[in-house]
Amino acid sequence: MPKLGAEPIRKAALINAVIHEVGQAGSLDVTVAQIARRAGMSPALAHHYFGSKDQMFLQAMRYILRVYGTSVLTALQSRGRNRRLEAIVEANFAPQNFRRETISAWLNFYVLALTEPEAARLLRVYHRRLESNLIVALRPLTDHPRRTARTIGALIDGVYLRAVLRPGPTDAEAAMKTMMDYIEEALA
Repeated sequence: MPKLGAEPIRKAALINAVIHEVGQAGSLDVTVAQIARRAGMSPALAHHYFGSKDQMFLQAMRYILRVYGTSVLTALQSRGRNRRLEAIVEANFAPQNFRRETISAWLNFYVLALTEPEAARLLRVYHRRLESNLIVALRPLTDHPRRTARTIGALIDGVYLRAVLRPGPTDAEAAMKTMMDYIEEALA
């Protein structure tokens, strides 16, 4: 007889295991057995909950996107309308979003989006939301909010890429400072 309430706990453990294993490997070249072992369960149970490794990874990315979205909302609420741009950048480099494992998952998500329609759809949604949030924040600051939003989005991706390729721990504070210095200079 299955334990009541175990499913959400097991799914969360699998999602965390996917993020950890992809982060350690630096690629999607991990097995369901590795993921399941990290989560403390059998590969059969992992397949039962998600069906395939790709589905596990997509669920992990949905989780990462939810955490990111919550970070943006929290930062916007704490910063207020006048500091919207700073809040969006702050959320991108919040510790929970700028961990090595999470960044590695993001980069592999981009690769998966080249061949997996659902990953491509999720990535489009993320890009549209980021661009929309940035445009709203930039309207009072520049005559070219759409172009500036796209540039800032590309810079965020670039900072993530450089952070994960550099050995050692990620430095969210330095990354945010780099972004804010650029933005201040560009909007001056």
